[in-house]
Amino acid sequence: MNPIGSINPLQTAALSRTDAPLPKISLPPLAPGTTAPTGGFGQMLDGLVGTVEAKNSAASELTRKVLLGDSDQLHQSVIAMQEASVAFSMMVEVRNKLVESYQELMRMQV
Repeated sequence: MNPIGSINPLQTAALSRTDAPLPKISLPPLAPGTTAPTGGFGQMLDGLVGTVEAKNSAASELTRKVLLGDSDQLHQSVIAMQEASVAFSMMVEVRNKLVESYQELMRMQV
């Protein structure tokens, strides 16, 4: 019995090959009206924060118009507030997952 165990040394040559082609990964097509991200991860997070901020300001503007009597579309105001709330909740959850992942990486022993 060799010190490695029952591994045949002739078979390990196939495991150390680095010139083998990597498998192709096919991504699903994008939804209509969306574009592929061109920036980095930071720009994606900036876009997420910008979207949440835009939804919040749009909801505030619709609510202000309803309260001042400029508009009678109360349902649009409520829908916009719910969209802003869901977007903010999603952003907070993404932040929590990022912080949790960072903490997990910091706990890893090197």
